[in-house]
Amino acid sequence: MTDWIEQTEDMVYKGRIKVPYTWWVGETGSHFFATLRDEKKLMGTFCAKCDMVFMPPRKNCGRCFNQELSWKEVADEGTLLTYTVPAYEADIHPMKPPFAFGIIKLDGADTGLTHIVAGFGAGQLKAGLRVKAVFKEDRDGHILDIRHFQPV
Repeated sequence: MTDWIEQTEDMVYKGRIKVPYTWWVGETGSHFFATLRDEKKLMGTFCAKCDMVFMPPRKNCGRCFNQELSWKEVADEGTLLTYTVPAYEADIHPMKPPFAFGIIKLDGADTGLTHIVAGFGAGQLKAGLRVKAVFKEDRDGHILDIRHFQPV
């Protein structure tokens, strides 16, 4: 009864499958991206119980689990907390070097936003550097509507 197994040949087909899908960021993410797109404003969520502003915004507070957060505008300038500079060029990178991935604590926020840092000179990057958002002219409701942050 298992003779047919011995008569078969293993075959492996390598390929790629594209699976188109739509991803919904929820009510909180939708409000954040729509405001970024339409008004060029960065909005965080504020927890009155913890007195904290979250950027990127969250639906509820991760500290006290408060679900009654309000919207609060934060500045488009902030402080670079930490960064890493890619040591190689790759197709997956959002731009050509030189650039860095950084965590930026925007003025008015209590948490850091991870984003691209560009427009800096050799040796200029350091923790504590003041940076400002550079927005795309034509925005479409995406995190890359902020093209990058650059030194002030």
